[in-house]
Amino acid sequence: MIRKAPWLLAVLPAVMAAFQAAPREVPLWSDGAPGSEQFKDKKEVLEGTRLSSIHNPSITVYLPAREKATGAALIIAPGGGHAFLTIANEGYDVAKWFADQGVASFVLKYRLAREPGSTYKVEVHALQDTQRAIRLVRSRAAEWGVNPASVGILGFSAGGELAALAATHFDAGNAGATDPIDRLPSRPDFVALAYPGYPRDWEPTKEMPPTFLLCASDDRPNISEQTPEIYLKLKKLGVPVEMHIYTKGGHGFGIRHSPYPVSGWPARLQEWIADRGFFKK
Repeated sequence: MIRKAPWLLAVLPAVMAAFQAAPREVPLWSDGAPGSEQFKDKKEVLEGTRLSSIHNPSITVYLPAREKATGAALIIAPGGGHAFLTIANEGYDVAKWFADQGVASFVLKYRLAREPGSTYKVEVHALQDTQRAIRLVRSRAAEWGVNPASVGILGFSAGGELAALAATHFDAGNAGATDPIDRLPSRPDFVALAYPGYPRDWEPTKEMPPTFLLCASDDRPNISEQTPEIYLKLKKLGVPVEMHIYTKGGHGFGIRHSPYPVSGWPARLQEWIADRGFFKK
């Protein structure tokens, strides 16, 4: 009979809790992404906080402590102009903050359509990755303590383009699909667009989920001026929408500690998600 030392019994719960809370990366497709078979052995490249050469798209999972869990889930799509991902302050750091507030968070690594030499397309491969991430989170909702009716997406810049596309390009799932994940719907339950690169010729629709808009007034005009236009269009369509335009922040402010009011946006988004009724276990 193996006896556990008293000190081990004392620390085991804390060790297990730390192990369960540690982020882990989950591939979107266990056998590789469709259209990326020839690149499956290529490695990702991390230079500082810029991640590129993504051929095996995935989500990195940040789960809240069980006593904090709200049941809401947030898929986070970093920006980077589709040439790289700003993986820290528009990805991992954001996920850590929201997980600490009780929101299960998932950082999306999607394929890059504008990386030099890329054969991918934004509205094909990158959008496919985004839709698959939404289905995947729903497929493992029970395991991750998520309400499958409270799965949203937050996209920054180029990631905001994907979030906007996911909010208008979705389906109810393929009931006859061999892969059970593909049987689930790809429509997000809510969407947050942070200084998004609006898709060319993109128009919001009345079927869009509740939408949160965020940018700075000193961002480039195609964002700071188009965002209020999108707000008005959504309002006329009857889509629940909230907008925050901060005086200073420029482009790419992500999540960071600074004396400027723009640093408070995560709390505003958290309040909005709760106000929309998505904090239901």
